[in-house]
Amino acid sequence: MSASRRSGTTDELGPDEPEEPGGSDLLAALLDGMDAALCAFDADGVVTHWNREAERILGWTAAEAVGRHGFAGWAVRSADAEEVQARLMSAMHAPGRQVHEFALVTKDGGRVLVRTQSAAVRGPEGKPAGLYCAFSEVHAQIDLERSIALSEALFEGAAWGVVLVDADLRPAVVNAYAARALGVGRTSALGRPLGELLTQGAEELEAALTHVLAEGAPPAPAEMWVAVRTPEGETRRCWRSGFLRLASPLAEEPVPLGVGWLFLDVTEARQGQQEASLLRFRTNQLHRAARAAAECEDPVEAATVHLDFALAGFADHALIDGVAGGPHAEGDAASGPVRLVRLAATPAGAPGPSLLTGAAGLPARYEEGHPALQCVQRAGSVRADAGSVPAERAREWALERQWPGDAVHALCAVLRSRGRTLGVVTFLRGAGRNRFERSDTAYAEDVALRIAASLDLGEAMRGRPGDQAR
Repeated sequence: MSASRRSGTTDELGPDEPEEPGGSDLLAALLDGMDAALCAFDADGVVTHWNREAERILGWTAAEAVGRHGFAGWAVRSADAEEVQARLMSAMHAPGRQVHEFALVTKDGGRVLVRTQSAAVRGPEGKPAGLYCAFSEVHAQIDLERSIALSEALFEGAAWGVVLVDADLRPAVVNAYAARALGVGRTSALGRPLGELLTQGAEELEAALTHVLAEGAPPAPAEMWVAVRTPEGETRRCWRSGFLRLASPLAEEPVPLGVGWLFLDVTEARQGQQEASLLRFRTNQLHRAARAAAECEDPVEAATVHLDFALAGFADHALIDGVAGGPHAEGDAASGPVRLVRLAATPAGAPGPSLLTGAAGLPARYEEGHPALQCVQRAGSVRADAGSVPAERAREWALERQWPGDAVHALCAVLRSRGRTLGVVTFLRGAGRNRFERSDTAYAEDVALRIAASLDLGEAMRGRPGDQAR
């Protein structure tokens, strides 16, 4: 039998209104295709409609349900029948929908707690002609409500970023955390390519999203370094990201709707770990350099050992310049211009140990204002950069300062021992490295102290470096 009875009774259209051809079949098909269980009662409380979802939940077929008076004696316990019937029928005389929870009885004798929504069905004159009752298992309704509540919570108050990305890799929904992380408003981010939101890292992120759409979610979160625009300028951030492929539950085969992207900003933690790891490495290098230098008979050779150990992971080139005429104390430089003699340098071509130079004692051709000369005059560290210029101009900048042509970042640290300035150690980086930061300056100054001590020891043992040349 159909979800609605086909003969022997009248339906909501009224006894005198003709039914359109096929109308009953269409109504049955619509009711049977619903995801919710539905039954209907006439004004006397007789069941007039019963769809397949109601049959699935309770086990009673449409043939067994249609025509019964209420639920008494079959779909509810006898002790509950009167109360259930009264609460159901009250919907015919109440405005809007009425929501109730009942324990119904299945055909095999089990009990199912359902949540019902009931509302009156009006006749042609506006008078109640019956009511319909849609119901579902309470646990299924609670699961749905939890899913909706979870979605609302994620997009309103989550402590991590949540972005729904459509199949074209454009944000469709952005929560407040993600909008703050991207530096845009929640609505202004929608529909924009990721390349417009991120100055760096967009390609890597798009590749991850494409993989998720094709292959599914990765087994573990991924950490990605990106750069975003802020009022203070471009800022690099590390986002720990997880991805979920979204597919439509209504399609016969899974159809990707997009990707759910969840991320948490872990920049400070990762930077702290990187700084701690770098500090450990540099401390170990200083320790190893001290042990190796202790085995050198020549203190000047010990100074180059310190220089070679300092280069690892720190700079591409390095050189040591000594003050021409010997070390001077504070105020001695005022008697004349400072001149520097190259004592040691790393090979400009292939990598290798530092080489001792300057045997002739000829001053380096440093022009006034050279960073190394400034370092001696100030008795403090000096940083210099070629800046954002073409490669050829950067090469000219380096060669003008008597440095290797690939140098674009420089850090000069003064060599001081026993209250005197012995010279300068200069560290140089190429275009593939970042500019020197404050933490790099502190490390360079530590290395300079050890180099200065070795050079001072050499002077004490054999006289001033300038005398050796003569």
